[in-house]
Amino acid sequence: LDPAYAAAARALDPGAEVTVADAFTHDWPATLAALPAPVLVLGNPPWVTSAGVAAVDGANRPARTNPGGLSGLDAVLGASNFDVSEWLTLRLLAALGERGTLALLLKTASIRRVCSHHWQHGPSLAEAWGERIDARRAFDATVDAALFVARLGEPACHDCTLASHGIDGTHAISSTDVAPADVRIERFGWRDGGLVADPAAYDRVRDCLTDGRGGTRRWRSGIKHDCARVFELRRDGDGWRNGFGEPVDVEPTVLHPLLKSADVAHDRPPRRALLVPQRGTDEDPARLAVDAPRAWAYLCRHGARLDRRKSSIYRGRPRFSIFGVGDYAFTPWKVAVSGLYPTARFRAVGPRDDRAVVFDDTVYVLPCADEAEARALAAALEGPVGRAVIAALAFPDAKRTVTAALLARIDLDRLRSAHEQPPPDRADDRE
Repeated sequence: LDPAYAAAARALDPGAEVTVADAFTHDWPATLAALPAPVLVLGNPPWVTSAGVAAVDGANRPARTNPGGLSGLDAVLGASNFDVSEWLTLRLLAALGERGTLALLLKTASIRRVCSHHWQHGPSLAEAWGERIDARRAFDATVDAALFVARLGEPACHDCTLASHGIDGTHAISSTDVAPADVRIERFGWRDGGLVADPAAYDRVRDCLTDGRGGTRRWRSGIKHDCARVFELRRDGDGWRNGFGEPVDVEPTVLHPLLKSADVAHDRPPRRALLVPQRGTDEDPARLAVDAPRAWAYLCRHGARLDRRKSSIYRGRPRFSIFGVGDYAFTPWKVAVSGLYPTARFRAVGPRDDRAVVFDDTVYVLPCADEAEARALAAALEGPVGRAVIAALAFPDAKRTVTAALLARIDLDRLRSAHEQPPPDRADDRE
């Protein structure tokens, strides 16, 4: 949108047509259709989400849509955080059709989502690959990024290759090229209706995977409250203090030991307690006025802060509501994993001081029948087969390495069986 940039571009080639326009509202189908094929669309769209634009009170973004078709809670809880570069990439690919090639600088996470959209909804990608760049050196951005090259058409390609040449590569590697010895190649793809981080590894552990519906076992997110300084308390001698340093005197019945993501990842014991005002999202916290009057008075003292919570999940809910709470949250034994760390670590977690341990909303939790089941499932997930399954599905550079959708693709019964199966007798081989 800067006319000075346009003037500099015109000076490079007086014969070029340079237009100052809004990429979000420009008529790309008409512009691209008027050009003789083949067409190359080359660019660097903004690497920002709608939340990032809102954080700086910006307005330079397109009208928000939900291209992934997310419904209900997934969209509300952040899975649909609208990425501007993805929106523009999908729009340009649609406008380009099969008349040429798209080459855009994108975050690798955005590349995965663009590919996933086409693999799931169409039209088909005939080619998809990327050449990694040094985003820190080029843009002072601490993200994983690449020049993404894509072309629509048939035959459909369901893998995407990312090549690294020590970052300053002298040549690109397409999805069909043989990589030189000094080039690191990664491939992700689409298998059985879902995105996979390593197609070859996925084929090896396919027997331990499901269609993603998770069967009768369901992983849950921890508790979402969005006001840690009020809800999360630290031990102070025989009492408690909140995040403001204030002493807090509430009924023990509303307090549960809390494990946050870092605690789960590093296998630490609970160091905080969480004030849990509801046993389920259909319960009104106002019951505390009778059942736990000190806790109710404490929440009322901080009512103005709690009323300012921005997430739409609280709209229309009773005052002081939280989310991600139900009978499953109070199951004595659970398997827990942080979604934020590059290496997923699964922990069997039992009660503390006869109180069920609860978790924050960056942790995924599997309620278990008893201690034996929790320890057996955690051991299977941490074992060689379990680690291979996670490697096949998880992207270490993603904002969340594991998600509820990823975990739902693991057949826990088959995985446990594979883990507990005795190793084959190799006596014949030794002979």
